[in-house]
Amino acid sequence: MSRRGNCHDNAVAESFFQLLKRERVKRKVYLTRDDAKSEVFDYIETFYNNKRKHGFNDLLSPVEYEKRYNERLESV
Repeated sequence: MSRRGNCHDNAVAESFFQLLKRERVKRKVYLTRDDAKSEVFDYIETFYNNKRKHGFNDLLSPVEYEKRYNERLESV
């Protein structure tokens, strides 16, 4: 949650939840809460972190960006 009077604190979280809703949740009807939990987990762990390209990360997935970042640190 953001600090009082600072709407920019939540920008990253709001952006993520907007993507989650647009790309996964609004396209399906879940029969149970467990189905929804499983689908959200799958979206984050299988697609969002590993495959989805992010503009802020030079169009790399978060996993690939972190891997390259760590390789640069190790080479110094």
